[in-house]
Amino acid sequence: MAKILIIDDERSIRNTMKDILEFEKHKISLAGNGREGLEMALSQPFDLIFSDIKMPEMDGMELLQQLKEKEIDAPVVMISGHGSIETAVESIKKGAFDFIEKPVDLNRLLITVRNALDKSVLVSETKVLRKKVSGKYRMIGQSPAINKVREMIEKVAPTDARVLITGENGTGKEVVARLLYEQSNRAHAPFVEVNCAAIPSELIESELFGHEKGSFTSAIKQRIGKFEQADGGTIFLDEIGDMSLSAQTKVLRVLQESELTRVGSDKSIKVNVRVFAATNKNIKEEIEKGNFREDLYHRLNVIPIYVPPLRERKEDIPLLIEHFTALICSEQGIPVKSFRTEAVELMKTNDWTGNIRELRNVVERLIILCGPVISANDVELFA
Repeated sequence: MAKILIIDDERSIRNTMKDILEFEKHKISLAGNGREGLEMALSQPFDLIFSDIKMPEMDGMELLQQLKEKEIDAPVVMISGHGSIETAVESIKKGAFDFIEKPVDLNRLLITVRNALDKSVLVSETKVLRKKVSGKYRMIGQSPAINKVREMIEKVAPTDARVLITGENGTGKEVVARLLYEQSNRAHAPFVEVNCAAIPSELIESELFGHEKGSFTSAIKQRIGKFEQADGGTIFLDEIGDMSLSAQTKVLRVLQESELTRVGSDKSIKVNVRVFAATNKNIKEEIEKGNFREDLYHRLNVIPIYVPPLRERKEDIPLLIEHFTALICSEQGIPVKSFRTEAVELMKTNDWTGNIRELRNVVERLIILCGPVISANDVELFA
């Protein structure tokens, strides 16, 4: 059952639509003019709003604009007895979901309601998913070292500058990339992640730039590469230090000319992509060894962000333990456990060579193997 608001100054129209939609088991609210309808839409959530265009006090177009400005997410369907193509186009341009003419056709009305409610459900599900995803990527801690990273993200994210993220394994380089993306002007566009170390060197070019059918033995159909998939958005090249020199050359071309060529093709394709790269290697040493192109390094290293290892931010360990405890207990479906102060202090003495990833694993092990309150003795036995 959906909550639907009908705004129309003609009582007969309101009541006819109300009767039809209540028969379909929807809950209907009525408003006699635009101002009254706006107040109702602001005071309670609706799944769908119908609005006449010609109304006293506030017409439908002004109402539509007000709803959009106040970020009311419900689809709005405009209705009018003076329908024209120009009016329909204008209402759609201003954000209406659809436009129907009076007298309202029964089948047209029911199809519009179904389609609009499908969209409303999709918008709600997307919001939930985004909330879950953004909750997954959080930077926990208040140490000077991590606050410096946080400040860099806030400054750099709204720009289109390329970012090179460096740091040891397990420090949270992916989290930095995700936060940069979520706070950027491209957050509505694709975020495409590529683990360069996980792709065989002979396949990396096909993975990044795509290929044409028949371009090599196993190319049985055309493939769109990661850079094309990320067009208009962001690509994250994780473990860039493991990329082959031939692939590096092609990445350099994309950065220089904003275009690529699929494997097996001679056609250039324009792309607009922001690039984040990350590595746990010392790229300057890799350049000296001949494993990494210096010109590519300078193209990527517009904004360098260094993610400190856990041993350089041990004051954050209590907050990280608290965060992982709540998260893991929720995932496991068990009551939240706690750590004694002496257990936390003992964990702060560890070097944590595996950094945050290692800490999370140890916290999970202790939660699974120990009682509701985890002691220093537990840490000595299982950490």
